[in-house]
Amino acid sequence: MTRNHELTCYHEPFGDAFYYGPERLSSRYEYDSKAREDCGFSQSTYQKILDQFDGGGPEVRFTPSTAAPSIISFSKDFFRFPPPVEDLSKASGKRVFVKDMIYYLVPPDGNPPSIAPSLQRKKRGVGTSSAGVNGTTNGTIKAPYPYDTDAEPNNPTVIPREVLGKFHFTFLIRHPRSSIPSFYRCTIPPLDEVTGFYDFMPSEAGYAELRRVFDYLLSQGQVGPKIAGQGKSDSHMLNNGFTQEVEVCVIDADDLLDNPTETVEAFCTSVGMDYDPKMLKWDTEEEQQQAKHAFEKWPGFHDDVMNSKELKPREHNKKAKSVKDENLEWVEKYGEEGAKIIQKTVEANMEDYEYLKQYAIKLSSRVLSA
Repeated sequence: MTRNHELTCYHEPFGDAFYYGPERLSSRYEYDSKAREDCGFSQSTYQKILDQFDGGGPEVRFTPSTAAPSIISFSKDFFRFPPPVEDLSKASGKRVFVKDMIYYLVPPDGNPPSIAPSLQRKKRGVGTSSAGVNGTTNGTIKAPYPYDTDAEPNNPTVIPREVLGKFHFTFLIRHPRSSIPSFYRCTIPPLDEVTGFYDFMPSEAGYAELRRVFDYLLSQGQVGPKIAGQGKSDSHMLNNGFTQEVEVCVIDADDLLDNPTETVEAFCTSVGMDYDPKMLKWDTEEEQQQAKHAFEKWPGFHDDVMNSKELKPREHNKKAKSVKDENLEWVEKYGEEGAKIIQKTVEANMEDYEYLKQYAIKLSSRVLSA
């Protein structure tokens, strides 16, 4: 929102296909056809989402995120998409930045993936059948997923490896003890009437999906071996045909909130952008309107961001509470049952968070002690 001269931004477009479209993976609105129709995205496929970025510029960045207490997201990815050389003249010259959640690309609950029908390119033989994106079988309508399409070896997403290979990934992670209660709050009264999320679904935490995609990208050599901000390489990474090295770039949200200047500057260094302190402020009327327009599709989840004007260090670095104190706080806010649900979901995602945390950019000791 502060870099309009060099970035074209999209906010969570893949959620349209994941929740509402004819290829939807989520069951959240499966039995609410009115909600799917009223939202305006009932015909959104994964191909249509990708088509939005076509010709947008020499880079595309895609971001599933969790940077502020009200944001419902648990990973942050940036995709970089260089179009063919012959198409560069048609592009706007801007990079395309897409903020999104990685679990929108992965079947929930560990279900086996196959390529989204709109992205399936392999032709079937004579006499075989293929269900369309509406998922019809012998004239009986069924849920779109699972798809009647081919899977790719080891690919955890519904996006072909060829398409994933056009993107530059970075990752933003957030501690489950911060993100899970924040999301839970958005699925209970009174906020559920604003968000339209009336049930808490643990699968929407997204940590397991992020780790699966992260490991897949490492194994394919699409990211690494260099780890941003750590000055070392992961010797287990391969480079399967990817000629341009992309650093493993992981940012922990607590670092971003405690030290935004240093963290954003380190991110910019990793992805090849020039850092500008103005990136951390959006206080003009035009920027405020742009923020409201970008976030209005997901009401209730981004209120803190929409009411802010800059990203500055927290007044006090976040101090870890004891598990006992935090659980008591959850009981007070959400009741005994709510606290149990939150605690169970936090525990289920801690291992994946800690795994990803080891790759996070390390800030200097000077910054950490400031």
